Amino acid sequence: MGRIIAIANQKGGVGKTTTAINLSACLAESGQRVLAVDFDPQGNETSGLGMDKSVIERTVYDLLVGECEIEECLITNVQENLDLLPSNVDLAGAEIELLEIENKEILLKSYLEKVKKNYDFIIIDCPPSLSLLTINALTAANTVLVPIQCEYYALEGLSQVLKTVNLVKKKLNPSLEMEGVVFTMYDARTNLSLEVVESVKNNLNQNIYKTIIPRNVRLAEAPSHGMPINLYDSRSAGAESYRLLAAEVISRGEEI
Repeated sequence: MGRIIAIANQKGGVGKTTTAINLSACLAESGQRVLAVDFDPQGNETSGLGMDKSVIERTVYDLLVGECEIEECLITNVQENLDLLPSNVDLAGAEIELLEIENKEILLKSYLEKVKKNYDFIIIDCPPSLSLLTINALTAANTVLVPIQCEYYALEGLSQVLKTVNLVKKKLNPSLEMEGVVFTMYDARTNLSLEVVESVKNNLNQNIYKTIIPRNVRLAEAPSHGMPINLYDSRSAGAESYRLLAAEVISRGEEI
C-alpha cells in the first residue's frame, strides 16, 4: 500500500519542488514504484519531469473539479517506475471553484485511495502557501517532509509548517505524522549554513534526515532541461545526495 508523503513548506524558494522531483526520481531509480503528484499551480514539477504543461489535456485540476477519473490524467512512465499526476496554472482556479463543494478538504485523498495500491510511494509537491490545496495534500498524506533552506529565517518558516501540520492532524487527519526535515542549499563555504543546521537540531524535536542537500550548479540546471538530476548528471553531488535521501526515506519507512 503506497506511502503518501507531502513535501511542504509555506516559505518559497527552499528547494521544495527540487526535492519532490529528485526524491521521486531517485526512489524510482532504486526500484520503488512512485507516483509524483504536482499539486502546485506553477506546475514546475510537471515541466521539471519533461512534460510541456501548456499542452497537457488532463491535469489534477480536471480531477478535482470532477471532469475526469484519476487514471485519465496520469502520465505513466515519465521515467522507469515513475508516473506523474501533472498540474498547470488551471489549478489556481480550483480553490474558488471548490468553495461550495462538500468535503472539499478530502478530495485528493479520495482520488489517491483508488490508486495507492499500485505504488510504493506517492510524493505530493505542495504549493508554497497555506491554502485549500495544501490542506488537501496534508489530509491525503501519511507523513510530511519539510525542506529547509540553510538560511537565517529557516526556523521561522518551519514553525509555521508545524502549526499547520498540527492543525490538520487535529481537525482532518489524526494519523498525520512528521516524516522529517531535510536541509537544502547547504553551502560548506559559509558559517551560516552550519549555524542553521545546528540551530534547528538544538531547537527542534523532530526527525532530521542525515542527508544534507548541497548547493549544486547541476541541480539548478536540471529543471530547464526537463530532467531529474539522476538523469541529467548522474555523478553530480546533487544526484548522489538525493540518492542518499531516497535510501533514508525507504529505510525510515521500513522502521515504521
